[in-house]
Amino acid sequence: MNTKLLALYGLKYNPFTPDIPTEALHIYPKLENFYWRIEHGFIGDGGFACLSGDPGTGKSVVLRALSERLGHIRDVQVGALSHPSARLSDFYRELGDIFGVPLAAHNRWNSFKNLRERWLSHVKSTLLRPVLFVDEAQEMPACVLIMSSYCNSFSHL
Repeated sequence: MNTKLLALYGLKYNPFTPDIPTEALHIYPKLENFYWRIEHGFIGDGGFACLSGDPGTGKSVVLRALSERLGHIRDVQVGALSHPSARLSDFYRELGDIFGVPLAAHNRWNSFKNLRERWLSHVKSTLLRPVLFVDEAQEMPACVLIMSSYCNSFSHL
């Protein structure tokens, strides 16, 4: 969209791009309620939430804005999986990258053990939980979904 057209309608950003800045979003009451429930319910107690809707309705943008908002909370580590259709080993590598644990493909057991210890120490050292966003989760293989729920069970130990 060219700048003349944006200026004609008094717009600073193109509202139809997926990378619109989060400060340009209008947070309506239902969305504010959703953010509040995630901040006050899931962060302390853990769990899963599903954000669903038709294609192009802004689910990814809402997750990006929520990630930014949760990132300002002390002791919250927010991670996002960018390749949900990847294999289980890729899931571990991405989790390792999020939590700063180097994972070696030749020693998967030790890598998973280190990742699990890091996850548990984070949970024990804070009152809040790690947050993992999976955009386009329907593309994720079943074995990865099972392991992500298994990783969430660590937070309840």
